[in-house]
Amino acid sequence: MLTRLAIFDLDGTLIDSLGDLADAMNVVLSEKKYPVHPRDSYRHFVGDGIEMLVRRALPPETADGPEVADFVALLREEYSTRCLATTRPFPGIPELLVALQARKVRTAVLSNKPDSPTRQIVGDLFEDSVFEIVRGARDSVPLKPDPTAALDIVTELGISAGHSIFIGDTPVDMATGRNAGMRTVGVTWGFRDTDELAEAGANHIIHQPLELLGYLDFLSDEPS
Repeated sequence: MLTRLAIFDLDGTLIDSLGDLADAMNVVLSEKKYPVHPRDSYRHFVGDGIEMLVRRALPPETADGPEVADFVALLREEYSTRCLATTRPFPGIPELLVALQARKVRTAVLSNKPDSPTRQIVGDLFEDSVFEIVRGARDSVPLKPDPTAALDIVTELGISAGHSIFIGDTPVDMATGRNAGMRTVGVTWGFRDTDELAEAGANHIIHQPLELLGYLDFLSDEPS
Protein backbone atom coordinates (compact mmCIF):
# COMPACT_ATOMS: atom_id res chain seq x y z
CA MET A 1 0.00 0.00 0.00
CA LEU A 2 1.50 3.28 -1.11
CA THR A 3 0.90 5.98 1.50
CA ARG A 4 -0.10 9.24 -0.15
CA LEU A 5 -1.22 11.27 2.87
CA ALA A 6 -0.04 11.60 6.46
CA ILE A 7 -2.40 13.39 8.88
CA PHE A 8 -0.69 14.52 12.07
CA ASP A 9 -2.09 15.39 15.45
CA LEU A 10 -0.49 18.58 16.78
CA ASP A 11 0.14 18.69 20.54
CA GLY A 12 2.41 15.87 21.67
CA THR A 13 3.00 14.73 18.09
CA LEU A 14 4.43 17.60 16.08
CA ILE A 15 5.04 20.06 18.92
CA ASP A 16 6.05 19.97 22.57
CA SER A 17 3.39 22.31 23.96
CA LEU A 18 2.84 20.81 27.39
CA GLY A 19 4.55 23.62 29.28
CA ASP A 20 2.51 26.41 27.70
CA LEU A 21 -0.76 24.51 28.09
CA ALA A 22 -0.04 23.72 31.72
CA ASP A 23 1.14 27.22 32.56
CA ALA A 24 -1.93 28.82 30.98
CA MET A 25 -4.36 26.59 32.87
CA ASN A 26 -2.45 26.99 36.12
CA VAL A 27 -2.59 30.78 35.82
CA VAL A 28 -6.36 30.58 35.43
CA LEU A 29 -6.68 28.20 38.39
CA SER A 30 -4.43 30.32 40.57
CA GLU A 31 -6.33 33.51 39.81
CA LYS A 32 -9.53 31.78 40.91
CA LYS A 33 -7.87 30.39 44.06
CA TYR A 34 -8.09 26.77 42.89
CA PRO A 35 -5.24 24.25 43.31
CA VAL A 36 -2.77 24.08 40.42
CA HIS A 37 -1.21 20.93 38.97
CA PRO A 38 2.33 19.79 38.13
CA ARG A 39 3.09 20.11 34.43
CA ASP A 40 3.36 16.35 34.05
CA SER A 41 -0.26 15.91 35.18
CA TYR A 42 -1.37 17.72 32.06
CA ARG A 43 -0.19 14.82 29.91
CA HIS A 44 -3.47 13.14 30.82
CA PHE A 45 -5.58 16.29 30.78
CA VAL A 46 -5.05 17.20 27.11
CA GLY A 47 -6.16 15.54 23.90
CA ASP A 48 -9.94 15.76 24.07
CA GLY A 49 -10.45 19.47 23.49
CA ILE A 50 -10.30 22.59 25.61
CA GLU A 51 -13.50 21.97 27.59
CA MET A 52 -12.33 18.54 28.71
CA LEU A 53 -8.94 20.00 29.67
CA VAL A 54 -10.72 22.51 31.88
CA ARG A 55 -12.96 19.85 33.46
CA ARG A 56 -9.98 17.62 34.25
CA ALA A 57 -8.02 20.49 35.78
CA LEU A 58 -10.83 21.78 37.98
CA PRO A 59 -11.63 20.25 41.37
CA PRO A 60 -14.16 17.40 41.00
CA GLU A 61 -16.90 19.32 42.74
CA THR A 62 -16.57 22.13 40.19
CA ALA A 63 -15.83 20.16 37.01
CA ASP A 64 -19.49 19.68 36.09
CA GLY A 65 -20.69 23.07 37.27
CA PRO A 66 -22.00 26.03 35.29
CA GLU A 67 -18.72 27.94 35.64
CA VAL A 68 -16.92 25.57 33.25
CA ALA A 69 -17.80 27.80 30.30
CA ASP A 70 -16.25 30.79 32.08
CA PHE A 71 -13.05 28.83 32.70
CA VAL A 72 -12.92 27.81 29.04
CA ALA A 73 -13.12 31.46 28.03
CA LEU A 74 -10.43 32.43 30.54
CA LEU A 75 -8.14 29.64 29.34
CA ARG A 76 -8.59 30.66 25.70
CA GLU A 77 -7.59 34.21 26.59
CA GLU A 78 -4.61 33.22 28.74
CA TYR A 79 -3.32 30.63 26.28
CA SER A 80 -3.48 33.14 23.43
CA THR A 81 -0.85 35.23 25.23
CA ARG A 82 1.61 32.36 25.78
CA CYS A 83 0.94 29.64 23.20
CA LEU A 84 4.41 30.09 21.71
CA ALA A 85 6.35 30.95 24.87
CA THR A 86 8.15 27.59 25.06
CA THR A 87 6.35 25.49 22.42
CA ARG A 88 8.64 24.09 19.75
CA PRO A 89 8.62 21.20 17.24
CA PHE A 90 9.93 17.96 18.70
CA PRO A 91 13.47 17.05 17.64
CA GLY A 92 13.40 15.20 14.35
CA ILE A 93 10.02 16.54 13.23
CA PRO A 94 11.39 19.13 10.76
CA GLU A 95 13.62 16.49 9.20
CA LEU A 96 10.70 14.06 8.92
CA LEU A 97 8.55 16.62 7.15
CA VAL A 98 11.31 17.34 4.65
CA ALA A 99 11.68 13.60 4.00
CA LEU A 100 7.94 13.20 3.46
CA GLN A 101 7.93 16.05 0.97
CA ALA A 102 10.78 14.38 -0.90
CA ARG A 103 8.70 11.19 -1.09
CA LYS A 104 5.70 13.19 -2.31
CA VAL A 105 3.66 12.17 0.73
CA ARG A 106 1.16 14.95 1.33
CA THR A 107 0.67 16.16 4.90
CA ALA A 108 -2.08 17.71 7.01
CA VAL A 109 -2.73 18.61 10.65
CA LEU A 110 -5.86 17.75 12.62
CA SER A 111 -6.06 18.84 16.25
CA ASN A 112 -8.67 19.07 19.00
CA LYS A 113 -7.04 22.36 19.98
CA PRO A 114 -9.24 25.32 18.94
CA ASP A 115 -8.81 26.20 15.29
CA SER A 116 -7.35 29.69 15.74
CA PRO A 117 -4.34 28.76 17.93
CA THR A 118 -3.82 25.61 15.87
CA ARG A 119 -3.38 27.70 12.72
CA GLN A 120 -1.31 30.31 14.54
CA ILE A 121 1.13 27.81 16.00
CA VAL A 122 1.54 25.81 12.80
CA GLY A 123 1.98 29.01 10.81
CA ASP A 124 4.67 30.31 13.16
CA LEU A 125 6.63 27.07 13.68
CA PHE A 126 6.53 25.48 10.22
CA GLU A 127 7.09 26.57 6.64
CA ASP A 128 3.94 27.58 4.76
CA SER A 129 4.33 24.86 2.17
CA VAL A 130 4.64 21.93 4.57
CA PHE A 131 0.98 21.17 5.38
CA GLU A 132 -1.72 21.35 2.75
CA ILE A 133 -4.53 21.50 5.32
CA VAL A 134 -4.43 22.62 8.97
CA ARG A 135 -7.56 22.12 11.04
CA GLY A 136 -8.33 22.62 14.71
CA ALA A 137 -11.56 22.29 16.65
CA ARG A 138 -14.47 24.10 15.01
CA ASP A 139 -18.02 24.46 16.30
CA SER A 140 -19.50 22.92 13.17
CA VAL A 141 -17.46 19.69 13.28
CA PRO A 142 -17.33 16.98 16.00
CA LEU A 143 -14.05 16.57 17.87
CA LYS A 144 -11.77 13.59 17.38
CA PRO A 145 -12.23 10.62 17.68
CA ASP A 146 -15.22 11.30 15.46
CA PRO A 147 -13.83 10.71 11.95
CA THR A 148 -15.71 13.56 10.23
CA ALA A 149 -12.83 16.05 10.17
CA ALA A 150 -10.30 13.43 9.06
CA LEU A 151 -12.59 12.25 6.27
CA ASP A 152 -13.18 15.84 5.20
CA ILE A 153 -9.42 16.20 4.74
CA VAL A 154 -9.03 13.12 2.55
CA THR A 155 -12.07 14.12 0.50
CA GLU A 156 -10.74 17.65 -0.02
CA LEU A 157 -7.36 16.31 -1.14
CA GLY A 158 -8.84 13.56 -3.31
CA ILE A 159 -7.03 10.75 -1.49
CA SER A 160 -8.69 7.62 -0.14
CA ALA A 161 -8.57 6.81 3.56
CA GLY A 162 -6.93 3.52 2.63
CA HIS A 163 -3.93 5.42 1.27
CA SER A 164 -3.68 7.63 4.37
CA ILE A 165 -2.17 7.26 7.82
CA PHE A 166 -3.07 9.05 11.04
CA ILE A 167 -0.19 9.86 13.39
CA GLY A 168 -0.71 10.86 17.01
CA ASP A 169 0.28 10.39 20.62
CA THR A 170 -3.02 9.51 22.35
CA PRO A 171 -5.74 6.86 22.23
CA VAL A 172 -8.03 9.57 20.82
CA ASP A 173 -5.77 9.79 17.76
CA MET A 174 -5.67 6.03 17.32
CA ALA A 175 -9.47 5.89 17.49
CA THR A 176 -9.76 8.76 15.01
CA GLY A 177 -7.65 7.02 12.41
CA ARG A 178 -9.36 3.70 12.98
CA ASN A 179 -12.82 5.27 12.73
CA ALA A 180 -11.80 6.92 9.46
CA GLY A 181 -10.49 3.66 7.97
CA MET A 182 -6.83 4.72 8.09
CA ARG A 183 -3.69 3.02 9.38
CA THR A 184 -2.63 4.49 12.71
CA VAL A 185 0.84 5.28 14.04
CA GLY A 186 1.34 6.01 17.73
CA VAL A 187 4.29 8.14 18.83
CA THR A 188 5.88 7.75 22.25
CA TRP A 189 7.67 11.12 22.51
CA GLY A 190 4.38 12.87 23.29
CA PHE A 191 1.93 12.69 26.17
CA ARG A 192 1.18 8.94 26.44
CA ASP A 193 3.25 5.75 26.62
CA THR A 194 3.68 2.63 24.51
CA ASP A 195 1.29 0.44 26.50
CA GLU A 196 -1.55 2.95 26.25
CA LEU A 197 -1.07 3.35 22.51
CA ALA A 198 -0.91 -0.41 21.99
CA GLU A 199 -4.08 -0.91 24.02
CA ALA A 200 -5.73 1.75 21.86
CA GLY A 201 -5.08 -0.36 18.77
CA ALA A 202 -2.20 1.47 17.08
CA ASN A 203 -1.14 -0.35 13.92
CA HIS A 204 2.43 0.69 14.55
CA ILE A 205 4.34 2.54 17.29
CA ILE A 206 7.44 4.65 16.77
CA HIS A 207 9.87 6.20 19.23
CA GLN A 208 11.68 8.67 16.96
CA PRO A 209 10.13 10.73 14.13
CA LEU A 210 12.29 9.36 11.32
CA GLU A 211 11.17 5.82 12.19
CA LEU A 212 7.98 6.67 10.35
CA LEU A 213 9.86 6.36 7.06
CA GLY A 214 10.64 2.72 7.72
CA TYR A 215 6.96 2.02 8.35
CA LEU A 216 6.03 3.72 5.09
CA ASP A 217 8.56 1.50 3.31
CA PHE A 218 6.98 -1.56 4.94
CA LEU A 219 3.50 -0.50 3.84
CA SER A 220 4.67 0.13 0.27
CA ASP A 221 5.94 -3.46 0.10
CA GLU A 222 2.61 -4.92 1.23
CA PRO A 223 0.40 -6.47 -1.48
CA SER A 224 -2.33 -4.03 -2.52
